[in-house]
Amino acid sequence: MDLTAIFTDPLLILLIAIVVVVVSIIWLRLHAFVALLLAAFIVAILTPGSSIEQFALESGLSPEQARALAERSIGERIAAAFGNTTAQIGILIAMAAIIGKCLLESGAAERIVRSIIKLTGQEKTPVAFAASSFFLSIPVFFDTVFYLMVPLAKAMAARLKRNYLLLILCIAAGGTMAHSLVPPTPGPLFLVAALNIPIHMMMTGGLLVGIVTVTSGYFYAVWINRRLAIPLRSSTDTTLEELESLAGKDISHLPALWLSVMPILVPLLFISLNGIFDAFLDGGTQNLIVNYLIAFISFIGEKNTALVTGGLIALILLIKQKAGDWDQISRSVQNALMSGGVIILITAAGGAFGGMLQQTGISLRIAELTKGYQMALIPLAFIITAVVRTAQGSATVSMITAAGILAGMATNVALEFHVLYIGLAIACGSKPVPWMNDSGFWIIGKMSNFTTEETLKTFSVMLTLMGIVGLIVTYIAAMIYPMA
Repeated sequence: MDLTAIFTDPLLILLIAIVVVVVSIIWLRLHAFVALLLAAFIVAILTPGSSIEQFALESGLSPEQARALAERSIGERIAAAFGNTTAQIGILIAMAAIIGKCLLESGAAERIVRSIIKLTGQEKTPVAFAASSFFLSIPVFFDTVFYLMVPLAKAMAARLKRNYLLLILCIAAGGTMAHSLVPPTPGPLFLVAALNIPIHMMMTGGLLVGIVTVTSGYFYAVWINRRLAIPLRSSTDTTLEELESLAGKDISHLPALWLSVMPILVPLLFISLNGIFDAFLDGGTQNLIVNYLIAFISFIGEKNTALVTGGLIALILLIKQKAGDWDQISRSVQNALMSGGVIILITAAGGAFGGMLQQTGISLRIAELTKGYQMALIPLAFIITAVVRTAQGSATVSMITAAGILAGMATNVALEFHVLYIGLAIACGSKPVPWMNDSGFWIIGKMSNFTTEETLKTFSVMLTLMGIVGLIVTYIAAMIYPMA
């Protein structure tokens, strides 16, 4: 028996990592940043160089680059994964913290909330949050939408004095499903290419399945909101007393609605325009003015630049409302950045942990286990994706992995149903089970001021439920309307 092969098996390393994270955070009460870095180091120590090299080759690196990665020190590899995650989310979270703080302190969030209540009524505001998050997350990445909607949820909860958990879960339900089901987000776009699914069919199917799954998520959110009381809490940047004070302000002291929505709408508009221009005018045109316009939109519509723009608008709004009280404005920005900095550190540590798990070759190991496994393709696609998602944390990576495993079977075997249903099953399978190795888990939990246990009981369970509902809907649709 080869003991070395046993102790370096990715599945055993994954099991050890799970134990380390759970014991560190839940029982030893270590800070999440420390626990995740500790787990990343343990995973990296247990991972042999051959696994790292194989992972690099499968990721498209040359043999020389793969060897170089395997020869890098453990600290360097963890720092690289940490830095990659920070590069993706650092500016976004910092600017989102500033936007959120400015929206709250200027009264802009309260102004938007009162307008929503006037339009929909208090009882329908959670539905409005879920629908808005779903449709906004089609052209714009979910994390950006979540950053921008969290201050609205806080202001709404301060005004209603209830339903904070419900509002947060509604935002998460709408945005996460659109992120995995509807192009042009990366996961669905990869499925379109890998499985040869017409993009209009993926968009239509994703919208229909998304509506059903988000509805199931909404009903779960209503149910858990009645059974688990998670109140609106004070945070590093904003106290509960400040939020309640803003909720009691006379509307004449609040900024105009059109000005209040600018820090949110401007970034969303720029990012959406950039996506549209990329999709339809990627090669440019013969018109010089149009090309200059494309270049400008490409610059301003890049997500980091767009969020910085939104942050500047939010600061101008706060300065206007505070009548140039620079000491208070400075304190507000400082508190926002302190709060955002902690979230960035925890999220980046989660990214480093997930990155080290990926280097163990966990995706390839799962592919080996499922090779030749005789099972209906739709539930098989869901299970493979869900296992990879749970193992390494990234929904997009799990979709890419599952598509790679199933592409040959899905495109070369005479199916009794359209390959679209395989794509939808993979998309739904990317939802279960978000936990501590998922950077999005920490973003949602920490920006909402939930504890780790609360995030697991609410957000993780809801996403798992929505994924399963999506599988059931997809399977039934394939039987009733196979389109073969």
